[in-house]
Amino acid sequence: MEISGSPSLAVHSENLCRHYRMGESLVCAVDGISVDIAAREFVALLGASGSGKSSLLNLVAGLDRPTSGSVIVHGNDLAALSREQLAKYRLHTVGMVFQSFNLIPSMSLFENVELPLRFAEVDRRQRSELARQSLERVGLSRRLTHRPMELSGGEQQRASLARALINRPKLLLADEPTGNLDSRTGTEIMELIRSFNETLGMTVVMVTHEQALAEKYAGRMLQLADGKIVGDVRMGNSASVRTSSAQASSPQRGST
Repeated sequence: MEISGSPSLAVHSENLCRHYRMGESLVCAVDGISVDIAAREFVALLGASGSGKSSLLNLVAGLDRPTSGSVIVHGNDLAALSREQLAKYRLHTVGMVFQSFNLIPSMSLFENVELPLRFAEVDRRQRSELARQSLERVGLSRRLTHRPMELSGGEQQRASLARALINRPKLLLADEPTGNLDSRTGTEIMELIRSFNETLGMTVVMVTHEQALAEKYAGRMLQLADGKIVGDVRMGNSASVRTSSAQASSPQRGST
């Protein structure tokens, strides 16, 4: 379901919750998060393991459904979308990059990158041109026929970025994109992500446990604990935004 909203707002959540049962325990992975992320922002989600940052990213990606509350991304109320509509949303609105690259081993780099366009039923000649352009953008124009295992970790992550960009998404979601890379290669990947944010006007939401990385590249840091936002700081501005004392002082209720 598409609803009207501010064109300058990429993500809006209101009292967003994702709770689930694990045995007899109730896990509050995301527990009442209300936050706005503007279009073209670069936001880092930080927190310890189990704080809820990846769970929040999955809700914004439409990979998981909220237990209650709402999350609206570029006018799409994700809780109200059908499975087919969510698939279309992920295909056209969101690009995703993961720590584990998620490339298909039996496919060439070119085939991996053009795959989203196949699902979108884009004409074959147009697919070819867009895939080549996307691979060129990340510096892999000479690796089209290579399979993922023939590439370095950095090259595989570049390929996953090329795939994420192939449909020109409005929102790039990155879950620990440098987690499997050495520091030099990780810096190269982060420079690419920053360039997409700045030159393509793409909103970036990145999960990381490295505060130094967030401080260097993001324009805003959201600190999570126990499924809540407990800190919201814009670079150069120490004032917290939309963070309640109730959230910051809430007891441990679960992990993710």
